[in-house]
Amino acid sequence: MAGKVNRGRNRKGSQQVVVNSLEQAISSDASLPDSSAASPENGVTGVNSKEKENDSGSEQNSAKQADIHLYPVSVKTPGGEKLELQLSPGDSVMDIRQFLLDAPETCFITCYDLVLYTKDGSSHILEDYNDISEVADITSGSCFLEMISALYDDRSIRAHVQRTRELLSISTFHSSLSTTLALQHENRKTPSLTTDAAKTEVQELDSLVHKENTSASLSNLLPSPSKEIKSVESIVFSSFNPPPSYRRLSGDLIYLDVATVEGSKYCITGTTSSFYANSSTGNIFDPRPNKASSEATTLVGLLQKISPKFKKAFREILERKAAAHPFENVPSLLPPNSWLGLYPIADHKRDASRAENSLTLTFGSELIGMQRDWNEELQSCREFPHASHQERILRDRALYKVTSDFVEAATKGAIGVISRCIPPINPTDPECFHMYVHNNIFFSFAVDADLELSFKKQGLDESLKVVPVNLSQNHSDKSGDRLPHEASGVPLVDESAVSNVESNYVVNHSPSVDIPEESQLTDSEQATYASSNNDLRGTKAFQEADISGLYNLAMAIIDYRGHRVVAQSVLPGILQGDKSDSLLYGSVDNGKKICWSDDFHSKVLEAAKRLHLKEHCVLDGSGNVFKLAAPVECKGIVGSDDRHYLLDLMRITPRDANYTGPNSRFCILRPELISAFVQAEVAEKSKDQVQSERAISVDDSSSVEVKTETKQAASASSGPQEYGQHDHSGDRTKEILFNPNVFTDVKLAGDQGEIMEDEENVRRASLYLKDVVLAKFIQDLCSLEVSPMDGQTLTEALHAHGINIRYIGKVAEGTRAMPHLLDLCSNEIVVRSAKHIVRDILRDTEDHDLGHAISHFFNCFLGNVQAISGKGSANGSQSKTQKKVNSGRNATGKAVKGQSKIRGGFLGKKQSLYLIMSSDSLWSDIQEFSLSKYQFELPEDARQRVKKISVVRNFCQKVGITVAARKYDFEAPAPFQVPDILNIQPIVKHSVPVCSEVKSMVENGKVQLAEGMLNEAYALFSEAFTMLQQVTGPMHGEVANCCRYLAMVLYHAGDIAGAIIQQHKELIINERCLGLDHPDTAHSYGNMALFYHGLNQTELALQHMSRALLLLSSSSGADHPDVAATYINVAMMYQDIGKMDTALRYLQEALKMNERLLGEEHIQTAVCYHALAIAFNFMGAYKLSHQHEKKTYNILVKQLGEEDSRTKESLNWMKQFKMRELQKQKGSQDTVSAQKAFDILKAHPSLIQAFQAAAVAGTGTAGSANTPFNGISDGLPRGRGFDERGARAVTEMRKKAAARGLIRPHGVPVQTLTPFTQQLFNIINTGATPNATSGNDANDAPNNEPSKHTSNGLRDTERDQPKADQQDLPPAGLGSGLASLEAKKQKMKAKASSSSSSLF
Repeated sequence: MAGKVNRGRNRKGSQQVVVNSLEQAISSDASLPDSSAASPENGVTGVNSKEKENDSGSEQNSAKQADIHLYPVSVKTPGGEKLELQLSPGDSVMDIRQFLLDAPETCFITCYDLVLYTKDGSSHILEDYNDISEVADITSGSCFLEMISALYDDRSIRAHVQRTRELLSISTFHSSLSTTLALQHENRKTPSLTTDAAKTEVQELDSLVHKENTSASLSNLLPSPSKEIKSVESIVFSSFNPPPSYRRLSGDLIYLDVATVEGSKYCITGTTSSFYANSSTGNIFDPRPNKASSEATTLVGLLQKISPKFKKAFREILERKAAAHPFENVPSLLPPNSWLGLYPIADHKRDASRAENSLTLTFGSELIGMQRDWNEELQSCREFPHASHQERILRDRALYKVTSDFVEAATKGAIGVISRCIPPINPTDPECFHMYVHNNIFFSFAVDADLELSFKKQGLDESLKVVPVNLSQNHSDKSGDRLPHEASGVPLVDESAVSNVESNYVVNHSPSVDIPEESQLTDSEQATYASSNNDLRGTKAFQEADISGLYNLAMAIIDYRGHRVVAQSVLPGILQGDKSDSLLYGSVDNGKKICWSDDFHSKVLEAAKRLHLKEHCVLDGSGNVFKLAAPVECKGIVGSDDRHYLLDLMRITPRDANYTGPNSRFCILRPELISAFVQAEVAEKSKDQVQSERAISVDDSSSVEVKTETKQAASASSGPQEYGQHDHSGDRTKEILFNPNVFTDVKLAGDQGEIMEDEENVRRASLYLKDVVLAKFIQDLCSLEVSPMDGQTLTEALHAHGINIRYIGKVAEGTRAMPHLLDLCSNEIVVRSAKHIVRDILRDTEDHDLGHAISHFFNCFLGNVQAISGKGSANGSQSKTQKKVNSGRNATGKAVKGQSKIRGGFLGKKQSLYLIMSSDSLWSDIQEFSLSKYQFELPEDARQRVKKISVVRNFCQKVGITVAARKYDFEAPAPFQVPDILNIQPIVKHSVPVCSEVKSMVENGKVQLAEGMLNEAYALFSEAFTMLQQVTGPMHGEVANCCRYLAMVLYHAGDIAGAIIQQHKELIINERCLGLDHPDTAHSYGNMALFYHGLNQTELALQHMSRALLLLSSSSGADHPDVAATYINVAMMYQDIGKMDTALRYLQEALKMNERLLGEEHIQTAVCYHALAIAFNFMGAYKLSHQHEKKTYNILVKQLGEEDSRTKESLNWMKQFKMRELQKQKGSQDTVSAQKAFDILKAHPSLIQAFQAAAVAGTGTAGSANTPFNGISDGLPRGRGFDERGARAVTEMRKKAAARGLIRPHGVPVQTLTPFTQQLFNIINTGATPNATSGNDANDAPNNEPSKHTSNGLRDTERDQPKADQQDLPPAGLGSGLASLEAKKQKMKAKASSSSSSLF
């Protein structure tokens, strides 16, 4: 469906409104000669062939390969209309149906057959699951499709009614603010921002960011609700249903009661062929057609005939959808939760259709027909052939669709389980041990270890031990023949307890004294949150390994109302008691009895090699030796479908040697860390080997024996890093593998030296994490190489570097010198600690008390709530926290939580869990939890230092709470009220697969971009974009990345209009897939603003920048280096509309923020000083310019040294400013500009104080001369931490492009800004020497090599600098590598300018 979805949608010009508005807005003030406009159909733009005139024809063809296989095919609708589709032979019939479902002409037609007529006159009826290429060849042309109305049945006619209801509802509209702004700009036709508008924009930005309390702006985060279009009063199923038998024989399927806007009421009959209004009135049933005798094949067609107002309203609905961007109409699979709800709350109105849908409690299952067999669907998709490119696309698309549908169904089912709407299969057990099967999905609770131990101690029996039993054991008893179903370690029950469903579970009573302490906790710990996370991660890893013949179950984790439910597809045969089921591999009792199969082991071994797992030997309880390539607790089972399933993959990476306590069994290393460690080891060994060979080759007189001994000695020195003793070093560096069972109570077999070597390997990897990776990550944070904005992006950055979240306390300790990083880490620790506490409250609170409990918790968390009664309140809450931290330890004193949850029972105790809580007791628990879990002691003033809005946002996103978007008074004792809690939503973790082939394409595209090969990069990104749309559809994060990189390439090619269109797509996808206020969404708005500014669309730019600042302030607060960099961009924009006073205030604010957050001697602070120096230089205030540049020079000397090129460059600037000041004193300079600058300063006394303080010479204490700033010294952009490779690739590309002559020494971009802005760019983006200055002084500027300063703005990039005689400089702070322009584009620009001038 990729790339072709939009082609299918854009058949009519009415659907090009947004794209045309963007293009018109872009072209209203700037022309781009010889640049190809972006094609809205396929989402990519062909690179201008004139710019690539020296490239080969094959490169030009590959750049447009996304368009080669698309052919026009006309479609004839049942109404006789014709429309055009752009189809590929690889498109399936289902794709065509989706295209037609999106087209306004056919969106209401659901029941039809497709007939393809070919050039030779033959016709072919298309089956839904066929590809077009399997039926006919459309490449020859003259093919067309015809939609022929088909007969309805009970299922299809209900689907038709549901589709009609969806079309008439505008609640599915997802209009982006960026789209709205573009449309408004086009309607106003104003090329630039007026003075009044500029003043309004300044006030808006000030109100959003400059205030500490940003709660008043919460309502601005949500889009305004769409204006309702009333087309019909109601469409409901009539109470005459079902049709009587004699009417069924005449074709009647359903009856509908319709009330039109005109006030008329109709009873509609739906037959197998059409809809018509019958003659029924009131309670009298009359199936005959009414006098008007209106009839149509669709419900919409009938309503258009009987209601003129419906016809008009329906046309308005279609026009509104057509006015939106095509991506805004695409449904998003697994959309993100919103933590904010509209305020005031909208009136709850009557809606009969909504009521009917809510009464059908299916919880994800099908209303009609058989339930889906999720496991069979998933495994069948994995068995699809994938040898060719097209086969891989089809396989990936099927896997993505099935897995996404499974996750959606599992989420609905989990809600039904937690809401007690689905009965358990073991109702006699305690509720926390209940298991459920619904919609062919197995559900179980992940119970905390202390809860399970509490049951064991206080419940059924003191020595109760719940373990699965191995089927392979030849027990004579019936229970011995049963096989466990993998449920993330959830304890299993006896078959006799659930004999009616033949469940394969067993309760085993065994003395706990015979098992080591750690083994006693195994079953309970497997059911904890950590083990379920690890199991999901392990399942995903084995799925990505994609070993033929080895299968995993579909899996999802759902957190809802304090419970964690693990959902899995049902193992074939497990519920039927099929005796052919067997456990062939692994253990169900922590190694006491181990099963082994050579066939199973060979498959697991193949996967283990890809996952860096070592084949090793273990002992079972009887002393037998088994060779495994996976953790001992994994279970290899053959299902009734004869497939080999591998389950319980909680430890596919070795245990973290830094955490070896009894409560750290599942503290394992992350796969990213293992990969990084292996790469580092291989690189180090290769380096040592090369050095050794060079050392040997130095002495030519040495004998062969001496050389051999030297090599052997060098190889022996790396002995602990390798597992086998091989004769030649090539084998020794081939792979580094880890034993996952070291540092556990599993008995390892084999040579003791090998076991010690395995343990040493894990220790070294753990030390590598602690001493190298963690230290490097902290260094990158301090140098702004990695710049997370909120808790989510911080977590993602940690995981991307292979760091577990349990190390966040050490990260906080290492960043104490950086206030914004310390606040970010401490706030994340506070939120995570509070999440563990509120989880207990939600789990033990009755339904009718949830709103009160959550609002009370928020008031204790962010307000000042005093304890109702001091008796035991703090101690009780403290014991709960201690219980959560020390999971699995002695559960004495936890009888409240240990009790089985009975509806209506223990009500007083459950209420006390939150009613006895106070602010002091809650924060005491948070501090204790932080110290125990994260080894971090929160500051004493942590309660006062938390950023209220950011913490509320982070907490709501982690727990799934939705609060009202209103202004909260956090100074009040109780800022939250019960009505402020609007909803609780499930938090879902899943293993939806992604296309690995696309990942490699994107990586290769980055390399090509780094080499300056725009054609090749464009072709790769375009192909990745097309493949992803075929696999996932447009609503996916990877598609957004492709759009971003396509925008980069287009910007390099000079097609800024096409780049804006691609950036707009990324923005829409980020809003829909990540959230309205995600940091990536903020970056997208910032990039759009800077693109618009590059084309002199200052009004649109400021509006987008306003949105970016609002989103940044909500996620990170007002104090963040990215906010400071955004201030600089805002200052640049205001300067361009003549608002120098506003521009200087933003520069001052950026300087103050960088000094406060980064220190007075940070390089980013020097950037701000230089920006101010350039600003005053433009205004003619050369004395102030010299003073600020002197401060810049002092910082650079201390941080980089006097010999650094940037330091020398700053010295040249100082000399230049000094020379101009002397010339000014001699009267050779015009003083008008200087007087203007001082007039501004007089009007704003705060600026005078700030600049006087900045001019005072002195040394700062923040920052260190010894601190390395690798990213800055290398000229790399410092942005978010997820795309460092792309940033480095762009830097290398610029260097190589300059060497090839593609970039001029000082850069000649398409357009430049006014002199102030051009000088500002010099320091913010590259620090180039001022080769163009104000007035007649341009020729006096020193001409030195430009430096590599970068600002920490929204996806900042290194940029070449303008010359004074050019117009409209491209914007700064865009995505990595968006700045460099090719020399041919400049020549074309010059030719266009000369040709236009010759006309006059």
